[in-house]
Amino acid sequence: MSAAVHVSADGVRVPLGADRVAQLARGVLAAEKVREAMLSITFVGAPAMARLNREHLGHRGPTDVISFGFNDSGGSGAVVGDVYVCPDVARRNAASHGVGVREELARLVVHGVLHVLGHDHPEGEERTDSPMWRRQEALLRRLLEQPAPRTRSAGPVKRGAR
Repeated sequence: MSAAVHVSADGVRVPLGADRVAQLARGVLAAEKVREAMLSITFVGAPAMARLNREHLGHRGPTDVISFGFNDSGGSGAVVGDVYVCPDVARRNAASHGVGVREELARLVVHGVLHVLGHDHPEGEERTDSPMWRRQEALLRRLLEQPAPRTRSAGPVKRGAR
């Protein structure tokens, strides 16, 4: 499997290391049997997320995660996608659902990568009963059991890198 995962933050504080975020994304790709992928995972502040949400989805205000999947024009079958996560919204979600912010951020990474791969869910109450949501939660449980990578570069996501 060849999976290039680039992780960055746009001036926001992220309590997950870049190596851990990449490990989560690669775990989803492996579980979904994706052989080739190029993913960008960017953490953004609420104003930037609100702008993305308005411009691309026509919704007002920030949301927790937005994903874009792109077809590989070369026909190689490689998955190419961008995932944007808003830690500010993740913190609010974590508090309202009684989970830790790291767990919620991990959930959003898994959720975003599944969207890039073409999974979808209904809006509203039935969202958490959908096959995508069940897959997300099963993957999240499995991936959170894996120890975080131990490398010299393990640390917070780099700010402003893109």
